[in-house]
Amino acid sequence: MKNFIYQNPVKILFGKGQIARLQAEVPKGSKVMMTYGGGSIFKNGVYNQVTEALKGFQVVEFGGIEPNPQYETLMQAVLVAREQRVDFLLAVGGGSVIDGTKFIAAAIPFEGEPWDILAKGARVRSAVKLGAVLTLPATGSEMNSNAVVTNATLHRKLAFASPFVYPVFSVLDPEVTYSLPKRQVANGLVDSFVHVMEQYMTIPGDAPLNDRLSESILKTLIELTPVALSDSPDYENRANLMWSSTMALNGLIGLGVPNDWATHGIGHELTALHGIDHAVTLAIVLPGLLRVMKDQKRVKLLQYGERIWGVSEGSEEERIEKSIQLTEDFFRSTGILTRLSEHNVGMDTINEIFNRFNAPGARRLGELGNIDAEKIKQILLTRL
Repeated sequence: MKNFIYQNPVKILFGKGQIARLQAEVPKGSKVMMTYGGGSIFKNGVYNQVTEALKGFQVVEFGGIEPNPQYETLMQAVLVAREQRVDFLLAVGGGSVIDGTKFIAAAIPFEGEPWDILAKGARVRSAVKLGAVLTLPATGSEMNSNAVVTNATLHRKLAFASPFVYPVFSVLDPEVTYSLPKRQVANGLVDSFVHVMEQYMTIPGDAPLNDRLSESILKTLIELTPVALSDSPDYENRANLMWSSTMALNGLIGLGVPNDWATHGIGHELTALHGIDHAVTLAIVLPGLLRVMKDQKRVKLLQYGERIWGVSEGSEEERIEKSIQLTEDFFRSTGILTRLSEHNVGMDTINEIFNRFNAPGARRLGELGNIDAEKIKQILLTRL
């Protein structure tokens, strides 16, 4: 295992009725900006619960944060927050709302062009404090310091991370997920699954505990899927799904081991260029990446196949291929289409992504930094 330092300051309030505790968790005397998305919180009762819990606080509302939050929209929120002298942000929604709110928190006090935080890695030196009320388990953003933002004008989707944007607290009430459309539940399952794979499916890290933790989350997600996608939400199922999604990306399973994140890096380009759901891009890319990089990942692929899918017979090549196919079959069982052609994406897009990663100074991906533009093109060609 590699050296690491781990400190996660996020307070988790988990379970039924926890939204009512906002009154005690938001700092007294705060002027709060409440951020949310397209309005689902008005239909499922979450808005009423939150506003009831915030009685006595000055509250400024900012809605309309998109899936794959857009820089242009977030900058409107920054201007409002600065003008209103907001000193606490409360994100009410899924990962996109929370990611967007993290960017708002960092951009409010930022001196200079906030896009530089994403495009140039400009250092975040401070941020407005924020909390979260999670409505869609998927990204783990409620318990990490990461955020991803899309620039619709430039067709770029970029990430940043800063310890200043850890939520002070996050409320996780499984009951608020009952009204989610199956598409969003499926996206959350696949997103969480791939988050684990990005930290687990690498070169060996000599970290058996991390492996077992990762495998337990993967197996739990698989076991939860049939009921999670059924017509009758079950509290225990949704509770375990919510907690599994949080554990998938709160930093714990990636400590001291190689991390990949190439599937995300490639998937972000598909979202930026075509607006494809984030989780869908991951389901498209991962099987291709595993096939192209199978020699590098051979040890873990064989371990994964046996421990997760029970694949223990046949040659190594046969076991690897069966394990990859079972992974894609799982994604498709959630209703997600896993081929580029099924999303009307063809060679023009593959060439555009190749050019982006082949440009001077473009980053290489993967746990060894050896996934270059040519390998990315190979990966995408397998997904047509």
